Amino acid sequence: MHFFKHSRITAILCVATLTLATVGAVNAQVKKGKSRPAKTSQLMKGLIKPNCDALKKGLDAGPEDDKAWAALGVNASILNEGSYLLMDDGRCPDGVWAESASKTLRKGSADLLAAIESKDLSAAKASFGSMTKSCGACHDAHKEKK
Repeated sequence: MHFFKHSRITAILCVATLTLATVGAVNAQVKKGKSRPAKTSQLMKGLIKPNCDALKKGLDAGPEDDKAWAALGVNASILNEGSYLLMDDGRCPDGVWAESASKTLRKGSADLLAAIESKDLSAAKASFGSMTKSCGACHDAHKEKK
């Protein structure tokens, strides 16, 4: 009986260690892909945030001409491509990330691009609003708290 008690404790410790190791591996994938050097934080700061900021500024001001609409289209298309990068190279650690990056960000940026191409400001603002909600959900789950 004494042997079984120790075996059970050993088994529980093994499962706990394996769980912690798996969680650590998952978090490492969030910080960086498996084979390419760009860190996820670098993609966010250099690709996602500047295009999001430019879209917010441009949509708040209201595009004045075709050139301004075209610039917003570039921002939306880059965000759409970014949604693929955020899923690529082993960066996706879980369903929250997959839902936010691959589905909501991807669909929202595609809808935003379509609204921009049709020069529909209210639809563009609505698409931008729903798209940025996906950012918040993912950041709540994965962004390091300061």
